Amino acid sequence: MATVLKQDVEQGEITAEAPPPKSNKRRIVLPIVAVLVAIGLIWAFKQWTYSRAHESTDDAAVDGHLVPVLAKVGGYVQAVTVDDNDHVRADSLLVQIDPAEYRVHLAQAEADLQAANATAGGAGTNGQAQAMVEQATGQRSALGSQIVAAKANALKAQQDLARYEDLAAKQIVSKQQLDAARAAAEAAQANVQALEQQTTAAGGTVASAQAGVRLADARLEAAQAARDNAALQLSYTRVTAPASGIVSRKQVEPGQLIQAGQPLLTLVADTGVYITANFKETQLSDIRVGQAAQIDVDAYGGATAEGCVESVSAATGSKFALLPPDNATGNFTKVVQRVPVRVAVKQGLGADRPLRPGMSVTVHVDTKAAPGKC
Repeated sequence: MATVLKQDVEQGEITAEAPPPKSNKRRIVLPIVAVLVAIGLIWAFKQWTYSRAHESTDDAAVDGHLVPVLAKVGGYVQAVTVDDNDHVRADSLLVQIDPAEYRVHLAQAEADLQAANATAGGAGTNGQAQAMVEQATGQRSALGSQIVAAKANALKAQQDLARYEDLAAKQIVSKQQLDAARAAAEAAQANVQALEQQTTAAGGTVASAQAGVRLADARLEAAQAARDNAALQLSYTRVTAPASGIVSRKQVEPGQLIQAGQPLLTLVADTGVYITANFKETQLSDIRVGQAAQIDVDAYGGATAEGCVESVSAATGSKFALLPPDNATGNFTKVVQRVPVRVAVKQGLGADRPLRPGMSVTVHVDTKAAPGKC
């Protein structure tokens, strides 16, 4: 460095000024850079070792059981007892449909049931069809008794005829008396045949009456089924919650005319949530059911929940698309497919930070850990 010369006017002396001290910036910067490089190397090493023991994906979301509530019968809506985001219990009333029309149908079905019951007979009572069977059976029994008497009369007439023939051969009785005895025997035998034919006809009447009983019983069962169906339709006018949960997407209002099968609302069931993580097919080689998983929830600043691999889908997600790809229909471009993996949530983030279906998460599966039980 050049030396600056000064001349002291008063003393008349010439002196040389000393050079300035070196800057300490280099001494401060180099250690900081070294520390940052060391931290970066440590972080890179940890990421490398972590990636060797874990498979991760950010193509994941919270899923749950979304239960659609549909109308089973049509009609005008009398009342809606819930609103969006209300918590309801199982079997609690959600929507009331006007039941007047269905009560009329039930009353008509009950009247038809009573008529069928009177015809067939029920609850230990004899109906019209059963009475006809008993009447036909009684007539057949009476004809059977008449046949017995007629056969006895025919036998007596045959014996009288035999005696008259012996007496006529000895000329003790006249021929007129013999002819009368013969006519009486023939008449008695004809009466027996007539009664037997009537008995056969009475048997057919009994069989017909018994068939009428079976028909009446079938009509009674049909009337009972119609009555039960009418009662079931009436019960459907009360739309109740199939499970406990939170009401979402309410699409019904009082006074609205709805049809059978129309969606009314959706219920997010309290049966718990799970994670659907879509891993690349190249990541599945080391993923096993029962392995531990970490779940980073985006909504809560990346807070981590604990879970485990519950199951792996049997097909890729593209196979369940509305229009599945067909590689044989055109130029083929290989695309890495994703396979849905279901992850059970073993420990959430607490009641104040609930996991809601649809939330985005990042899943890390520990592929080196021994599979356990979810």
